[in-house]
Amino acid sequence: MRYPWSKALQWNAPAVIVLLCVITAAAAVSFKSLVTFTGSNGSTAVAGVAQGSDGNFYGTTNTGGANSAGTVFKLTPGGTLTTIYSFCALMNCADGELPYGGLVLGTDGNFYGTTQYGGSTGAGGMTGFGTVFRITKTGTMTVLHNFCTGDCSDGNHPIGNLIEGNDGHYYGAAVGGVNSYGGIFKITPGGTFTLLHGFTESDGSAPNGSLVLGTDGNFYGTTRAGGTNNRGTAFRMTPAGTLTTLYSFCNLTGCADGDAPYSGLIQASDGFFYGATTSGGSTGYGTAFKITAGGKLTTLHSFDATNEGYDPVGGVIQATDGNLYGATPEGGINGHGTLYQMTTGGSVTVLHNFDGTDGSGAVSAPTQSTGGAFFGTTNAGGNSEQNIGTVYRLANGLGAFVETVPVSDPVGGAVTILGSSLTGSTSVTFNGVAATFTVVSPTEIKTTVPTGATTGKVQVVTPGGTLTSNVNFRVR
Repeated sequence: MRYPWSKALQWNAPAVIVLLCVITAAAAVSFKSLVTFTGSNGSTAVAGVAQGSDGNFYGTTNTGGANSAGTVFKLTPGGTLTTIYSFCALMNCADGELPYGGLVLGTDGNFYGTTQYGGSTGAGGMTGFGTVFRITKTGTMTVLHNFCTGDCSDGNHPIGNLIEGNDGHYYGAAVGGVNSYGGIFKITPGGTFTLLHGFTESDGSAPNGSLVLGTDGNFYGTTRAGGTNNRGTAFRMTPAGTLTTLYSFCNLTGCADGDAPYSGLIQASDGFFYGATTSGGSTGYGTAFKITAGGKLTTLHSFDATNEGYDPVGGVIQATDGNLYGATPEGGINGHGTLYQMTTGGSVTVLHNFDGTDGSGAVSAPTQSTGGAFFGTTNAGGNSEQNIGTVYRLANGLGAFVETVPVSDPVGGAVTILGSSLTGSTSVTFNGVAATFTVVSPTEIKTTVPTGATTGKVQVVTPGGTLTSNVNFRVR
């Protein structure tokens, strides 16, 4: 079964990136539903949230808001939600509408995202094929690109998140257009758009998920369909747009290796790429897998619909303890989906079963905050009769850390460090090499990559102790 909101999608459900948080056997899991959407402040949140430099979380809802066309919202760690923008504020929804993807924090401190519909009218009266936008923390919206303004050779209906590349440009995928199979694009912060690759079906079709930038400088991702068996692919693409199909799904009898990956991939600390398929596997309810940069795929887990949930639309992320976490939008003991933890070996533990009143249909990844807890959204459920989604918090004993934006830069590059309780910090080091820095606020430090720095952890010495970055900072 597909979710109610997928019926509006010509290309089925949106891509999501499911976050993973990891627990130890002794760690207690604490779950709290923070917000129930009301319609006026948004509804059906199908994307996750991104932490801003101010310590708050920013996200999108697919519908609701002042114009019933979706919103951008801000959420404090304590759970206070503020709508900072309602889409379709301009005539004919020239600012976009119905965003399915979430936001990414840029190095300039602004957020970047896409809408699946809306945008300015193109040639031949075509309208409403989606946008790329930039929005400030205070809600100032700028449309950077309108899709399908001519023959749709630039793609249309983007539904995944953007990512920032090593060059400071943003990379993403359009599900349709470009030979009708979708494409991969890049766009500068100023709005210069370049199509890098148009899919041909034989190399993939409908790239619903977000890209990930590998440590080798290439991009990796998935398509929902296409490939040898028309059941989806995993691929690698160079920054210049040369694409290599790494794997075609449903390559085994009964699709035992998985079928139709909706989400993208993540690269874990062991160098492997991890993801999920929405169906297939030994049970038929979806899989979790890992794949090498050379295309060798290993199925790690086939989901048990009754206990673990099914249709894992979102992918996985790696939390600070090295484990992976994700979500299923359906199934579980209450039938409303689950949040789960998975080891890199494929052992799954359910952390929370949604019951409807605290949310239902979690299709996106929770985000691990620099405080250690996780925040996420559901597209349905809540403690009201409207049943239009929630925002939640999950904690499992993971400690505070710092995060760098970007995660890779050369010596002399400007870096923002996100964290909490940073006031009074006395030291910032890149793999042990001291850097000059300025504490901007309790949640933000500005620094530069020091001479002599090498790839490794960034550490910040605060009055409360030493905080370490969640991933290695790559010096290039």
